[in-house]
Amino acid sequence: MSVQCTANSLRALAALPAPSSSRRLARNAFLMPCRPSRTGALVRAADSSPPAAPASSSGATDDKAVIPDDEFTLAKVSFGVIGLGIGGSLLSYGFGAYFNLLPGSEWSALMLTYGFPLTIIGMALKYAELKPVPCITYSDAFALREKCATPILKQVRSDVTRYRYGDEQHLDEALKRIFQYGLGGGIPRRSAPILQKIQEVIDDGKYCLVLEFEAKSLELSDFEKRQAKFTSFFGPGIKAKIGKGGDDLYEVRLISETTEEE
Repeated sequence: MSVQCTANSLRALAALPAPSSSRRLARNAFLMPCRPSRTGALVRAADSSPPAAPASSSGATDDKAVIPDDEFTLAKVSFGVIGLGIGGSLLSYGFGAYFNLLPGSEWSALMLTYGFPLTIIGMALKYAELKPVPCITYSDAFALREKCATPILKQVRSDVTRYRYGDEQHLDEALKRIFQYGLGGGIPRRSAPILQKIQEVIDDGKYCLVLEFEAKSLELSDFEKRQAKFTSFFGPGIKAKIGKGGDDLYEVRLISETTEEE
């Protein structure tokens, strides 16, 4: 009986229709992962690439050349450093020679005699010295300086770019008159602006000396209401403009009225 049942089952399975090829392809396509085409990958890569930066016109943004200040003058040398150097050397060698640690004991008294006062003078000059401020000179302004800068502008540039002794700050007398330290309508001495640097530039085709001050206790209006005083003090032949620099920095632009054709 069991053998007959088994035979009947086998005949029933054989009678079932075989799956079509299209059904097998559909089943294989469902089981296999979908691979992106090469063309689609290239399109997506092109879309995800960053946009090209616009071409920059380097010729329009090139900075002007800066003229280095290589001119040597004694005014640019610190006499305090010279005095300390010479006096300290004489004192050191004089003491060494006096105690027979160095040759030249017969000259030790002379070296000590001159070395001591030179060292004292050097220390005093170093204490009272006011260092020069940086000066940035652009090539186009340098070409106009000799002919267009007024004598006062040339003197201002010379004074602030050399060592000074005994002054509290550069342009001290000018700032005292313009800002009227301690007077009615003026400002306290402790709030006085401090010159940080100067620049030689071209402003509307004219030579311009820019004074950059640091003033933490002042506002732009404190400079603007004294614009006429800047013009009169550094004149004649100039026009003053006031501007704001960085934090606590203010610019006074002294523009020469002398043109190249004159």
